[in-house]
Amino acid sequence: METPRPAPRGLWLPLVTPFRDGALDEPSLRRLVRHYGGEPVDGLILGSTTGEALALDEAELARIVAVAVETLAEAGRRMPLWLGLSGCDTRKLAGALARTASWPVDGYLVACPYYVRPSQEGLLRHFSALAEGMERPILLYNIPYRTGVNLANETLLRLARRPNIVGLKDCSADAAQSSDLLRRRPAGFTVLTGEDALFLTALAQGADGGILASAHVETRAFAAVRDLMAAGDWRGALAGWQAIAELPRLLFAEPNPAPVKHWLWRSGLIDSPEVRLPLTGVTAGLADRIEGEMARRGAMAA
Repeated sequence: METPRPAPRGLWLPLVTPFRDGALDEPSLRRLVRHYGGEPVDGLILGSTTGEALALDEAELARIVAVAVETLAEAGRRMPLWLGLSGCDTRKLAGALARTASWPVDGYLVACPYYVRPSQEGLLRHFSALAEGMERPILLYNIPYRTGVNLANETLLRLARRPNIVGLKDCSADAAQSSDLLRRRPAGFTVLTGEDALFLTALAQGADGGILASAHVETRAFAAVRDLMAAGDWRGALAGWQAIAELPRLLFAEPNPAPVKHWLWRSGLIDSPEVRLPLTGVTAGLADRIEGEMARRGAMAA
């Protein structure tokens, strides 16, 4: 099956999923989509790790997609929406992809199977089976410190021959592996960093952008770094990055997405910072740090 190779590029947001009293908080979700629909982001990932995907059932995920599509349509904004789907059973995950085939999303973000730690041959067969017969593009997600398995570049490059495997969200945490991939990837194959703290470095090495939870905060500043790098203004991008470089460290000081949700709650974008177990809300100490940083940035803006 030959399909075009669309290339997700730029700044993408792995949207948080707001909850209230244990349920999906649709008013807050609409507020979030409306807000970020007006920000300079290039696309949204729904049901990502930051969106607490593994704590969502399929009906909730379907509702998230429907609300996002409706809200963007009401705002007159066309923004790509990709869906995060992952699992450690190839057959079950293929079934989930088939059941979502009619959903109004533009593509899928699919992580390596977690816990079972397959061989490289197993990874090759897993992703090949998922891609077989699919019309929508797939962005692979390599994050070995969460899944327990690393997608080696040799395996990835074999998978990249498939026209609907269009790129990678790179969280390999291996600078040599990332650099090697950027050097050897085929034309049109996108590499987006998922390491928020390495956004500028990844862009400087040739990455096409990033999928960044931290960009829920100071979104325009992250987008400005993207734009300045694209324009070849390295000094301007460095200055812009230095102004926000501490945010990823703050927002990942405790398990994601609790710190981001706390910031969004205190900003009034969501009605509750609630996360689903086994995740818990931020500690009092981190809450104080976040609110102190919010106050500092508010004072600077004023």
